Amino acid sequence: MKYQAFNQQIIELVGGKENIQAVVHCMTRLRFTLKDRSKAQTEALKEMDGVIDVVSNQVAYQVIVGTHVNDVYKELVSMIGLNPENQITEKKEKKNFVKSALDVVSESMTPILEPIICAGLLAAVLSIVSLTGIISPESSTYIIFDTLRGAVFYFLPIFMAMSCAKRLGANPYLAVALAVTILSDSINGASGLTMFGIPLPEITYSNSFIPILFAVWVMGYVTKFVKGIVPSSMQLFLTPVLVMIVMLPATLLVFGPLGFYLGEGIIGVFNWLLNTVGSWFVMMLYSALQPFLIMLGAGNFIMPVVASLIASNGYDPAFITSCTISDIAVGGAMLGYFLRTKNNKQKQLFGTVTVSAILGITEPAIYGVFVKYRRPFVAVMIGGGLGGLFAGITGVKAYSVAWGLFGLPSYIGEGDFANLWFMVAAVAISFLGAAIAAYMLGVPAEDGESVQEVKEVDGENSKISLRSIPLKSVVKGQLIQLSELDDKAFSSGALGKGVGIVPESNDIYSPVDGEITVVFPTKHAIGIKGKNNEEVLIHIGINTVELDGAGFDILVAAGDKVSAGQKIGTVDFASVKEAGYDPTTIVVVTNTNEYLDVIPEANKAVCDSDLAMNIIFE
Repeated sequence: MKYQAFNQQIIELVGGKENIQAVVHCMTRLRFTLKDRSKAQTEALKEMDGVIDVVSNQVAYQVIVGTHVNDVYKELVSMIGLNPENQITEKKEKKNFVKSALDVVSESMTPILEPIICAGLLAAVLSIVSLTGIISPESSTYIIFDTLRGAVFYFLPIFMAMSCAKRLGANPYLAVALAVTILSDSINGASGLTMFGIPLPEITYSNSFIPILFAVWVMGYVTKFVKGIVPSSMQLFLTPVLVMIVMLPATLLVFGPLGFYLGEGIIGVFNWLLNTVGSWFVMMLYSALQPFLIMLGAGNFIMPVVASLIASNGYDPAFITSCTISDIAVGGAMLGYFLRTKNNKQKQLFGTVTVSAILGITEPAIYGVFVKYRRPFVAVMIGGGLGGLFAGITGVKAYSVAWGLFGLPSYIGEGDFANLWFMVAAVAISFLGAAIAAYMLGVPAEDGESVQEVKEVDGENSKISLRSIPLKSVVKGQLIQLSELDDKAFSSGALGKGVGIVPESNDIYSPVDGEITVVFPTKHAIGIKGKNNEEVLIHIGINTVELDGAGFDILVAAGDKVSAGQKIGTVDFASVKEAGYDPTTIVVVTNTNEYLDVIPEANKAVCDSDLAMNIIFE
């Protein structure tokens, strides 16, 4: 098994097999439903080779591993002994109905994106070969491939039934049987039908997802109820038929009409929004904000609406176009960073995620770069917003579900070359706009390091690049220089360069990312080794060793990993002062001689997140 060791480590760090209730995946992420999230070691997971990031929100506990997630998932499910065909995700925390519904729709759409994307790209290929005359639209070959394209959307209820059945605890084969039934010629779009003497409305179930989604959602509860009343010896025979006897009438009488009219209402609202506010506004807004939706795990929630819009209008007037524009803008932002950075490691990262984003896979860029550096969000909002604005003004339409660079030919539609050229112009605007914006915004240094350019003092005015490690303040208060301290060991610099802070708050924070090396028994001093081997000593008060820990509550121990800004203790400074001791908290870099310099900030009021000093090194 190629990913056995990798998966074994993930299993251990999420709390073990017994803590995993369910797991699904999307294009780049493993989405865990954990029984107890407090058992998951999130920071350790983030440090794993092969893990891009970890996101924990109300939807799921998400481990981002990259585009090979499908292979990782197959081995993972086998190792933890879960049945991927029938995972029941029951969350302990309560969520409102709207939130739960959006989660179900988003997670149910993820597994069926592959056939939808396939159909979209196939439509693009068919447009090209027909327009170039390579294959005639009347030929059998064209018709066969076009049937594949059309079948994916026509039988969308079947795909949705299988996908959401896994998510909602219904039997996927019974769910498919129900979907096939409502798509049959005798029911789908048929008029004059009655059931138990009750007339049924004429409903076209093909291309729609909401009726079957409602039906399968309720089927999960009905299945659970039936299994609870049917003897175990009879469940194999009675449970399926009883479930279907209940669900088929319920679907045709209740969920079918409800889902159909709700779907029509959703489409009506979006069409009204596009026709009144204008597609330019919708596309500009969505193109600018899509990375935030992806980051929150809600990137797929719009897909059912897109499928309905294409089925209703023959095209999507806003969203797929905006997705593509936004993805290309992400690639542009990464290109801007690629051109700007001088760090070879960063260049390799930015170059890799640039290519994947242009091809329509933006999660590696968003979780690997955007979340860390933040400024690219601004670049994409600028580039994506401009591209979306242009596409909206020119009325670009997406004739199929295909995004990324390879999806552009699908904008030809039925010979609509003007639509294609407007789309090409829109993505060019977004790409260049984001690239220029990212280049101008600059690259914040990785892992808290900053890059500065300074002039040498040899008169040649040449420039060298220096890196600096910023150290944050450890407590809210007034920053002062070591020379002002009433302690010769520190004020002379014998223990290293640093700063003093007269505290105005009782909370103590770590100034760097690193590991606790020592906590003195008297709790008045803490040693930290940073990620760049900087050795930092936090000395709380002067001569406070004599208090023997009274008034000190240290929350960390030797060996603990800490992050900059993490609370590591509290001190009752009022009692320290009452006992007659100077509460000034001192922070020094004890291995100062290993660096070019340690430069403290000027005297000022500081909070725990403010810069206190910089360690300078080549």
